[in-house]
Amino acid sequence: MRAEIEHIGARHAAQTTQASGILTLNAGSSSLKFGLYRDAEEPAMLVHGQIDGIGLQAQLELAPRNASATKTPVNVPHQGAALDAVLDALQPYLNGLTIAGVGHRIVHGGAAFSAPAVLTPQVIDALAALSPMAPLHQPSNLAGVAAAQARFPSAVQIGCFDTAFHRDHPWVNDTFALPREFYREGVRRYGFHGLSYDYITGVVARDYPDLHKGKLIVAHLGNGASMCAIRKGQSVGSTMGFSALDGLPMGTRCGQIDPGVVLYLIEQKGMAPHQVFRLLYEQSGLLGLSGVSSDMRTLLADPTRPAIEAIDYYVFRARREIGALSAVLCGVDGIVFCGGIGEHAAPIRERICDGLGYLGIAIDPQANQRNAREISTGATRVMVIPTDEERIIARAVQRALAERAQHLG
Repeated sequence: MRAEIEHIGARHAAQTTQASGILTLNAGSSSLKFGLYRDAEEPAMLVHGQIDGIGLQAQLELAPRNASATKTPVNVPHQGAALDAVLDALQPYLNGLTIAGVGHRIVHGGAAFSAPAVLTPQVIDALAALSPMAPLHQPSNLAGVAAAQARFPSAVQIGCFDTAFHRDHPWVNDTFALPREFYREGVRRYGFHGLSYDYITGVVARDYPDLHKGKLIVAHLGNGASMCAIRKGQSVGSTMGFSALDGLPMGTRCGQIDPGVVLYLIEQKGMAPHQVFRLLYEQSGLLGLSGVSSDMRTLLADPTRPAIEAIDYYVFRARREIGALSAVLCGVDGIVFCGGIGEHAAPIRERICDGLGYLGIAIDPQANQRNAREISTGATRVMVIPTDEERIIARAVQRALAERAQHLG
């Protein structure tokens, strides 16, 4: 990344070398998550939040540090308008700060991007070419980049990739049993949620150094969901593969599916590719199974059989993947739950852990109900650690700004 920083440094020679503010953006198909940080030894969070329902009945949630969150309806038909609404809401918190760097979550970095990168036109073109591999996320991520570049033309724009954490997977977990030319063309297992796994691994390294040296399974359970097998801080297996569809069932995504089903839908049911796309990405998962909702909170409160069975399947698949990843690791020393469901849904954690005694897993019901950090009573540690993808992005921007300051100095 140093060459790109030096190029940007030349462009900004007239600017002060002291970076003052960092903005992080995580642009989804209908949402925009954000964080505002003051540049310090460790980026200091000032306020964070999100806009949900872009193009529909959108709401802006704003959560200042040490204050209650607020929700406000906003009219935002696209990502550019959403960013404008966010920046308007952030004005009281800027206090003269200059946005010197903007960090972006980019879902797919392909095989080439294994570390954060300055988003030059060439890099953006390369990332746009990966859109077919992440059609639900990549175009929205890049729309957020374009909006931020227009609003902050002098700021350093940094891309942070969800796939980067997994780039040193063993070959056997990186390939499919297809002819070799497909692997060379990029048809391989990439893994996702890497920013979350990066953060959790860092917390474990800091607070549990002995566990960090061992075998860890991290379960990122949210509207999107995956698990990762980590040995000595390194990803060695992921439930997600070529796309963010694979593995666990999710809010609206199907998770693992026999590829023969896709062939059947196209050849026998006459479905067009765009119809299969909508089915697998937007109409399946918890929503498809329950016919009620993609929200686990709604399903946990619903006594009807379809809702109960959707949860049953979710729990079954989670247990199955923990078993598979423990085989990848040849054992397991600890499990960490994170993400919206992983951090807050005590009944789901309890049900997933139930029956995993053969792995040394047992939990304290009271600690679990409190969402305590450590909830285990067995030999294998089980923890709940809130993830912070935005902080990982902010740190990457901070490093880029420091390199720029060093170059200009």
